[in-house]
Amino acid sequence: MARHLITSAIPYINGIKHLGNLVGSQLPADLYARYQRGRGHEVLFLCATDEHGTPAELAAAKAGKPVAEYCAEMHDVQAGIARGFRLSFDHFGRSSSAQNHRLTQHFAGRLAAAGLIREVTEKQMYSKADGRFLPDRYIEGTCPNCGFDSARGDQCDNCTKQLDPVDLINPRSTISGSTDLEQRETKHLYLRQSAMRQQLQDWIDSKTDWPILTTSIAKKWLNDGDGLQDRGITRDLDWGIPVRKGDQDWPGMEGKVFYVWFDAPIEYIACGAEWAEAQGLGAEGWERWWRTDKGAGDVTYTQFMGKDNVPFHTLSFPATIIGSGEPWKLVDYIKSFNYLNYDGGQFSTSRGRGVFMDQALEILPADYWRWWLLSHAPESSDAEFTWENFQASVNKDLADVLGNFVSRITKFCRAKFGEAVPEGGAWGEQETALIETLTARIRTYEALMDAMEVRKSAQELRAIWVLGNEYLQSAAPWVTFKEDPERAAMQTRLGLNLIRLYAVLSAPFIPDASAAMLTAMQAQDAPWPEGDLGEWLSALPAGHAFTVPEVLFGKITDEQREDWQTRFAGIRT
Repeated sequence: MARHLITSAIPYINGIKHLGNLVGSQLPADLYARYQRGRGHEVLFLCATDEHGTPAELAAAKAGKPVAEYCAEMHDVQAGIARGFRLSFDHFGRSSSAQNHRLTQHFAGRLAAAGLIREVTEKQMYSKADGRFLPDRYIEGTCPNCGFDSARGDQCDNCTKQLDPVDLINPRSTISGSTDLEQRETKHLYLRQSAMRQQLQDWIDSKTDWPILTTSIAKKWLNDGDGLQDRGITRDLDWGIPVRKGDQDWPGMEGKVFYVWFDAPIEYIACGAEWAEAQGLGAEGWERWWRTDKGAGDVTYTQFMGKDNVPFHTLSFPATIIGSGEPWKLVDYIKSFNYLNYDGGQFSTSRGRGVFMDQALEILPADYWRWWLLSHAPESSDAEFTWENFQASVNKDLADVLGNFVSRITKFCRAKFGEAVPEGGAWGEQETALIETLTARIRTYEALMDAMEVRKSAQELRAIWVLGNEYLQSAAPWVTFKEDPERAAMQTRLGLNLIRLYAVLSAPFIPDASAAMLTAMQAQDAPWPEGDLGEWLSALPAGHAFTVPEVLFGKITDEQREDWQTRFAGIRT
């Protein structure tokens, strides 16, 4: 049994996320976690809310609530929506946790002792109107790299270039909108990433199986311009993890907090500690996943994220881990995604554009969205959500192929044989050929899922569904029944066993429909189809009771599509 540690990029606490955020990290991570569990492997799937930094402070101020109260409320909201989408986290933590405070300060102390942190007196933007320094997202302006006029103080959303607030052209305060800004001196800590450039280069070069998207972004940051730059890891903010060296004060850093992009990735580890504590497992419960000297040497660690998060996960976070000099588990594979755009424009949390996760669940169950998003995952390039494509995919794939197969065979059996698997007949050449083809398709599906080829996996799964429909259409048990009832019984029995097969194979993509199929077949304990598929497809014996399930997937009508297009055409307020 293999052991898989899986993390998805942790979402900011500031509001409800859109479908682009979902497909860029959490949903494909859940697909992979469910698949590995289905294969019988041990999985620890972790995620959390990213609660520090300016996004939290700004959102709390807008909501008129203390930031700690706002974060607690929004964590519950995001956790509830995650459950709605059936995201199977083993733990959904919080970067504001006591565990993350301790670990972040621990790593800072280790890095300082290794000479990898330097103090820098620098000039930062100060807003006279707001009476404070304006780090990161308190400032917007024009990107000096691409000219995008709404770049943030830490990064440009358009070209993904990492920025400092002083780099922006025509900067303005996101608090007051004031442009009356000036540069003033303040002291901060910098992680000496430049001193670790060769180590990071060697580590990235060793990852020959990583997606091109991941490695190309990492190498761009390593080699472009002057190469890898040192990065500030503290900010002049009230909300965050206080700057300390382990359990010791840090002279000159009083009143400052660690930069959110320093502490947020450390929350992956802290989330494991939160999970272990909640399970009553103690330190050894999470260290066996995160420390190679405590048993994590046989763990495969996979991260899922959008391409804008790649620089921090391939450079800054590994620099923290490696620089600590301690035996922490480094990521083995980073699955990164391009952007999902929305109906001719862009999804945007900050600007409220697109379908948001709570809205999606209000109009359709999770499986509809899971299937479309995963089968259209933006892997090799950006993808676009359109309502016409969504309608066509749901209707053709889910309703016409899978749903139609389940409905036809169960209703036919009930009408001709009753609600029990019929007996009689033996497989012929047609059934043997079907099983041979299915076996090959399943092995291909497994290989694609192992490789995290999300779209190709969905295509292969659909092809497996299609085989059942083609068999049913060709065998035509409703015709066979008139001349050879026993052969019709055999064909029907195989069809019912195919429902059980489809339920197991489809569970990572559409878990609710999978559960409904298994319940209808009274086969909730069905294992993954290893070994002889012919034997597996005989598991439901004659006389085994079943029920005809409700319609698995209703078709989306033109009227519904037009209504949703109109409803979500504007900007969410």
